[in-house]
Amino acid sequence: MLEGLDYFFWFLAIVAFVFEVVALVDILRVPEGAFPAADKQTKKLWLILLVVAAVVGLGGATRFLHLLSFLPIAAFIVAAIYLADVKPAVKPYKNKGKGGNSGSGPYGPW
Repeated sequence: MLEGLDYFFWFLAIVAFVFEVVALVDILRVPEGAFPAADKQTKKLWLILLVVAAVVGLGGATRFLHLLSFLPIAAFIVAAIYLADVKPAVKPYKNKGKGGNSGSGPYGPW
């Protein structure tokens, strides 16, 4: 029974690592000016947090860190906050400047 539970938590660690990588890839595609425009922390801070979260998540997924340690859980929480709060806030600013109407904000021209 304990082996099955270990595999379950290992699976959860892998899923958490995938979420952390998705958040990291997403932040690389957002322009730096989108964060202050959306009234969020700077891109540099979020990038540092998500890189650390991905490294810790990799440690949890490869069983380098204990699966019930608080570090992989904290790393998942950082990625979840980014995906649930910051990503929707900066989404209107993500593709500005690519094609068409590059001089307009979310509610009209600048």
